[in-house]
Amino acid sequence: MDRDDINYIDAYFEESLATLQATAADAAFKETLVAIAARIVDSLQNGGKALFAGNGGSAGDAQHIAGEFVSRLNFDRAPLAGLALTTDTSVLTAIGNDYGYADVFSRQVRGLGRRGDVFVAITTSGNSPNILKAVQAAREMGVVTIGFTGRSGGKLASACDICLHVPSDSTPLIQQAHIVAAHLICGLVENAMFADGATTQQSAFA
Repeated sequence: MDRDDINYIDAYFEESLATLQATAADAAFKETLVAIAARIVDSLQNGGKALFAGNGGSAGDAQHIAGEFVSRLNFDRAPLAGLALTTDTSVLTAIGNDYGYADVFSRQVRGLGRRGDVFVAITTSGNSPNILKAVQAAREMGVVTIGFTGRSGGKLASACDICLHVPSDSTPLIQQAHIVAAHLICGLVENAMFADGATTQQSAFA
């Protein structure tokens, strides 16, 4: 067993746990989770949908979150309208080829989004040009904009209606916290929209 490898693993776990503990202790972070869930519930109850987008690992997060909405998270219930804008390779490559990579999400928002929908923009730096352009398009259309980002939030922080900041500057650790946050938001949405299932699930945590 290589001691340097074990030390690397131990250090990463320590930093990961510290980030999650700091996030769990952040009152503003938790209040933002509740606010985001409320906006999504309001949209879904009024016939809207949640759109998700990000680059790289955050693209994977967008797909992960959409999957939890459409399928299920904690208990069996009706599907919820969630759509990742990162999955259709024909759309992505057509827009990238014809207009440029900066437009791959904004054109989808303009084509698929409707007033009252929610757009969740995921970027650890807060400065991804294609995400910022999509947020701008969403706001022009009356789509509620939610940001998932890191400590500073970059340009995204002031561009969104609501912005969730993970108290870290490390991309991998921010992404880990984003998935925790997404699971919490999805759980809050489930609990709000499916009271019977929520009661059953909450009892499992008691």
